[in-house]
Amino acid sequence: MVREQGAFAFDIGLEPSQPAARAARRPASHYTGHRQRLRTRAAISFAALPDYELLELLLARSLPRGDIKPIAKALLIRFGGLAGVLGATPEELKTIPGVGPAVALDLKLVHEATVRMSRGEVKKRTVISSWTALLSYARVAMAGAPREQFRVLFLDKKNQLIADEVMNDGTVDHAPVYPREVMRRALEMSASAVILAHNHPSGDPTPSTADVEMTRQVVEAGRPLRIAVHDHIVVGRDGVASLRALGLI
Repeated sequence: MVREQGAFAFDIGLEPSQPAARAARRPASHYTGHRQRLRTRAAISFAALPDYELLELLLARSLPRGDIKPIAKALLIRFGGLAGVLGATPEELKTIPGVGPAVALDLKLVHEATVRMSRGEVKKRTVISSWTALLSYARVAMAGAPREQFRVLFLDKKNQLIADEVMNDGTVDHAPVYPREVMRRALEMSASAVILAHNHPSGDPTPSTADVEMTRQVVEAGRPLRIAVHDHIVVGRDGVASLRALGLI
């Protein structure tokens, strides 16, 4: 319908000005409905989701709008996999565009919950009788860490876990260890034995010459105190190595 008003003519209805009408003419974003499709698939089976889609679902909790697939893929590339993403520090996570404090906190919450679940399995029985659970816990806690981390598991007379502490954080290929400090802390814990553990960010768990020498120094420091070193395990993305099983203790 065209109306005349003086020298001007306008067509009512041909050029709608309402926001809804303008939005209706825009092409749909490529990720429209993507999150709901992911949720639907996850409700059927998480196993069907590749790592980047599982990570997308986690990111969606903190990022309610926008395309999160590029962020998920950037995280996996930067940290080498899902374990690396969850094992990274908040500061490292926030170097990825789109990852702010809320996202970093949510990812670390997932990691901490997983670590505590694994540690709970270790605490149920003596460490020696739950060796598989111990190795699983070590991998969850350390395999994805981007820097070397040295931990000590303190055991009582029944070889039950008293505490698990990070004694030192280091660089990508070195974490300084002080045998006297390890034994001082063992005495404070009234521990009868310890298990040493550290990770290799390179992914290869093969013990280095320095790892073997450091272990022998800790063993010697504990001998006069009657504090045994049951093992030293080295954790990498490619597996876990035991110095005792390798005959190096």
